Amino acid sequence: MSDVRDVRVLVSGGTSGLGYAMCAALLAGGAHVVLTGRDAGRTAAAAAQLANSSPGLALGVAMDVWDEHSVEYGIDAAREALGGIDVLVNNAGIGMQTVNPRFMTVPQSFWNVQPDRFRDLFATNVTGYFLLARAVAPVMVQAGKGKIINVSVSESTTRRAGFAPYGPSRAATDSLSHIMAADLAGTGVTVNLIAPGGATATGMVPDDVGEEVRAGLLDPAIIGPPIRWLASANSDGITDCRVLATDFAAGIRPTVS
Repeated sequence: MSDVRDVRVLVSGGTSGLGYAMCAALLAGGAHVVLTGRDAGRTAAAAAQLANSSPGLALGVAMDVWDEHSVEYGIDAAREALGGIDVLVNNAGIGMQTVNPRFMTVPQSFWNVQPDRFRDLFATNVTGYFLLARAVAPVMVQAGKGKIINVSVSESTTRRAGFAPYGPSRAATDSLSHIMAADLAGTGVTVNLIAPGGATATGMVPDDVGEEVRAGLLDPAIIGPPIRWLASANSDGITDCRVLATDFAAGIRPTVS
């Protein structure tokens, strides 16, 4: 995997699932990582566990990505701890199980979604990405370099029946990423999307999924090589691209346009 020694990375939602897997891969390569989560105790425990098995520095910071003041505090704490932020990984999000715990076996039509659940999911999955990127982009632009990596899903998920509001929220973050990349063109700051390429064995998968489906879920570790590549000098100049971990495993790499 790509060399990320001494790269300073902030990963939101790094306590479990894909976020934890990305932190583990980055730290194993010698990156220094601040991971965030809403629960301070859980965040500290995840950072301590990662630090015990990696050469990189791992620190946990409590952050609520809904709240711009919490985001500002978290960004300041990360900069103070690391001396700066080279890479932002926007990963914190909530899934369909918060709206419909049986979404994979008993889909729910959009008109049955409770408005507060719709708003909560957008506040995390879309506004959270915006607030974090908004906080780091000006400093990166001033430095003339930096990387923003936004975690996404397969494009089919954004159109799947029964997936409101999760699908629309991910379509929104994809659109936001493209606009970020366009706004940052020529500054030295790149913006890319990363997705596993299929359903992944994380806490977002409901308990009632059958064994046949569960056997086909991707291991979260599949996200490790592409996140290392995107965070490294190997991806310099690559921007406004979508990287699927399954494609990456097959040897497919984006190229500079």
